[in-house]
Amino acid sequence: MARVIAAIVAEPMAQHSLEGLAGIANFSPFHFHRLYRGMMGETVAATIRRLRLAHAASLLMEGKRSITDIALETGYDSPQAFTRAFRSFSGSSPRGFRQKIGVFAGGDAGGGATQDQPGFDMHLLEREPMRIHALPHSGPLATIPYSHRRLRTLVGSRPVQQWLGVCYGDPEANDDFRDFRYYAAAVLPAEPLIADGVGIMDIPGGLYAVHTLMGPYTQIGPAINTLYSAWLPGSGYEPDDRPLLECYRNNPRMVAPEELRTDLLIPIRLIAHR
Repeated sequence: MARVIAAIVAEPMAQHSLEGLAGIANFSPFHFHRLYRGMMGETVAATIRRLRLAHAASLLMEGKRSITDIALETGYDSPQAFTRAFRSFSGSSPRGFRQKIGVFAGGDAGGGATQDQPGFDMHLLEREPMRIHALPHSGPLATIPYSHRRLRTLVGSRPVQQWLGVCYGDPEANDDFRDFRYYAAAVLPAEPLIADGVGIMDIPGGLYAVHTLMGPYTQIGPAINTLYSAWLPGSGYEPDDRPLLECYRNNPRMVAPEELRTDLLIPIRLIAHR
């Protein structure tokens, strides 16, 4: 299944057939589709559609092409059909998504101002060390939701104090992600391992800059990039070696995408005087 996902991610706009993908997985098309849906929680067609819309989100963030051009490139016959699909995917229309990213970057934003930087709703937080159960993510960034879904399945009915994403390094630093590690994680009251492949990890305490993102998880990447490129340089702080944390404050199964609330915690320290 990992090979199948990698093939779709490598060419999301290709005409992937069920027979071709089943061949990659070494299953018959009938059994492949049943297994895929059972393991991934969605059909092959839904995965392809979601990855194409994720590609469309990247093109919208670049701001170099019209919405009509992006709609046609991602396989939609009209801007109207693309808008309906993209709104279902991200919680915003393509135009609204592009404007929201622009506002987050400080272009037209009102509201909170921190560290003398208008347009950024930030606050500082000192966190204690914590111990987490962590499932390592393997594969492209677009498949991170599968790692979180897998962890939730493994946790089952156990009580969870906090769901997290834990990120070491920059995914864009190398084409092969060799300096990037990501974990789907949870804070549980009990420490015994819940399943093979899930490890216990200690996260050091320290100072974080916190931004609360309101909206779908597809906006987490752009928001983090903006914090590092636009807020951090003028903040008086520099990044620390601790991992970046994504703290999920509500359940994506219970609320609409536009109502999702995610705290983005950037590990920081005061800039040392040299």
